[in-house]
Amino acid sequence: MKYPKLIAMAAILTASATTAPAADRLIKITDNYLIIPVSHACDRVRLVMEADGMDPLPVDVRVTAGQPDYSVFKDVSALKGKTLRISYPDGTGGIDNITQSDTMPDADEHYREPNRPQFHFTTRRGWINDPNGLVYHNGEYHLFYQHNPYERDWGNMHWGHAVSTDLVHWKELTPALFPDTMGTMFSGSAVIDYNNDSGFGSKKRPAMVVAYTADTPDRQVQCIAYSNDNGRTFTKYAGNPVIDSKEIWNSRDTRDPKVFRYNDRWVMVLNERDGHSIYNSTDLKEWTFKSHVTGFWECPELFELPVDGNPDQTMWVMYGASGTYMLGDFDGAVFTPLSGKHRYTAGSIYAAQTFNNIPASDGRRIQIGWGRLGHPGMHFNGMMMLPTELTLRTTKEGVRLVSMPVTEVESLSVPAGSWHNLSQEQFAEVMKPFAKADRLRLRLTIRLSHATDAAVCLAGQRLVDYDLNGTTLNGSFYSPQDPTSMELTADIYLDRTSAEVFVDNGLFSYSMGRTLPSPEAEGFTLRGNRVKIKSLEVWNLPSVWE
Repeated sequence: MKYPKLIAMAAILTASATTAPAADRLIKITDNYLIIPVSHACDRVRLVMEADGMDPLPVDVRVTAGQPDYSVFKDVSALKGKTLRISYPDGTGGIDNITQSDTMPDADEHYREPNRPQFHFTTRRGWINDPNGLVYHNGEYHLFYQHNPYERDWGNMHWGHAVSTDLVHWKELTPALFPDTMGTMFSGSAVIDYNNDSGFGSKKRPAMVVAYTADTPDRQVQCIAYSNDNGRTFTKYAGNPVIDSKEIWNSRDTRDPKVFRYNDRWVMVLNERDGHSIYNSTDLKEWTFKSHVTGFWECPELFELPVDGNPDQTMWVMYGASGTYMLGDFDGAVFTPLSGKHRYTAGSIYAAQTFNNIPASDGRRIQIGWGRLGHPGMHFNGMMMLPTELTLRTTKEGVRLVSMPVTEVESLSVPAGSWHNLSQEQFAEVMKPFAKADRLRLRLTIRLSHATDAAVCLAGQRLVDYDLNGTTLNGSFYSPQDPTSMELTADIYLDRTSAEVFVDNGLFSYSMGRTLPSPEAEGFTLRGNRVKIKSLEVWNLPSVWE
């Protein structure tokens, strides 16, 4: 899914600087937002926006001259008093329907729409995918992410931006990185340059430095940008790209740099063709290739964790976008696999990333992943899954990665009841008041006595589908710590359009789109031959947008 028209972008921009384009529109900016009507019945058209103090912005937009499906917006408050020039092809009549406003379109409806997730992050409008640049700085958790602000489908990759002080309540800000003449802004990471190795800030006021992939017409290259205002605005490094590895790998697939500090150096883990490469740098600008590990695709991660909480016994975790990982040793230049590949999560989650710069007094390794889920009838697409804490735990198979929601998420839970030793009929009865709840948490332990399979269902959808004989859990292999155990514990988080399930205190987790209940749909049911609920706790979950 790459831009078919990017190859013409440089020519368009060059022509606009020397001769009149095929058509254009000049808009004197007086309000905060540019409002663009969008219809999915229209083809995408390349628009190039330019103004004094603004880099040329090439985007593909389904701008319509007729009835829009919805409107999107661009923050132009910094351009007030200036003239915005929009260059576009002949015949794009919809360009005349672009207007200005001091408020966002449908602002009163944002976060109140019927299929808007209520305790997961979503963007007001448009498409989101991979989390990028997760970093903690000056009391804020920064969530950057792949973002198309101009429609609900993939394209026009920006870095969207949101911040939080508690990992639960998020404030969406203006996008941080925009497409440019080099290409669109693919995934990457962020660090705080405390020693001012890059020279972009100072030791007193360290810069936030992001590494990102620019998707050019013929290849992918690695670039950096920096911010001196806590991530609100970024300046792209004039020496970009800092890595162009096409000649080394003979592949355009070199992307998603994850950068972190290791002793006296900076380390970049970069996905290249068939696995993850490791580069070193002393200044975040000049990078030296060190090693390569095959077997991963996209969105690399590499971090150290204590085993069973013991700081004297640690292992390094390397993973990719799919949720599989290796355990091993790392010396700053070479990762040596010792165990794996293993899987700790499955389902709709993809391209997870962990936060850099979490304070030592906290010490957690916190992850957020992209939820590959749609929201019927909404003007946005995709979501972020719950932030989870990653730990290493010794199991019967050896050391394994564990993922559980961070305590901040658990603190949202409002107790609604607890029960013990419920039959299938009793379970259905006590859950009747919650059958139509659009957000809910339940933690239960299933006891199998005369059956080898059991399922917890809502509106006919199997939230937990456990096959003891086949050793599968919702289609994935899963074996409890006691291989003859007749019990399974699941912690289930239900939002309006999603379900996330954490099994046996995080030894395995999975996520899925939720079947939206209809008035005639059945409620919660427990299926299996004389299956019982050993224990059950239910919590209501408030909206984080209220």
